Amino acid sequence: MTNAEFDILDELYFVTSFRDLTQKAGLPAPALENGLRALLEQDYVKCFYPDPDTELAYETTSFGAIARDCYYLATKAGLLAHNSR
Repeated sequence: MTNAEFDILDELYFVTSFRDLTQKAGLPAPALENGLRALLEQDYVKCFYPDPDTELAYETTSFGAIARDCYYLATKAGLLAHNSR
């Protein structure tokens, strides 16, 4: 897990929008998007769209188009990986 991914997970104990995550994690949007993509591929994060209550399955081909409109939450596996580092 990279330092950026660790910082992202640090902010995802509760459902958080991309916009809020950009501010809290202190990462530029493209770096945040790449970090979220890596975490989603490891099943460390869940994605919600169009609202914070509707879980959306991660698809590599369409993620880039909606990434900045989604909400995110760390999974149990993500929290375990974050806390064991």
